Amino acid sequence: MRTTLTIEDGIASQLQDVARRSGRSFNAMVNEALRAGLQRGRLAASGKRYRVVPVAMGDVAGQQDLDQARRLADQLEDRELVRKAQPRK
Repeated sequence: MRTTLTIEDGIASQLQDVARRSGRSFNAMVNEALRAGLQRGRLAASGKRYRVVPVAMGDVAGQQDLDQARRLADQLEDRELVRKAQPRK
């Protein structure tokens, strides 16, 4: 089948280099690369699916009040912003 493709310059250069070194045509290299990519996709798709099984791990943060920790984090962030905004001596 004859078709028109737009191939990125870097990829086209790599294909041309490989074709030159191997003594094969550019078209043969494009077809080989496409075939390899499609085969790799089939292998990946046929692999066993990964499944995450959730596990209960108790209450989040042990029912601790995080407001004080948030206030402290805000204060530290504010101090750092002020320090960075001051002109260097």
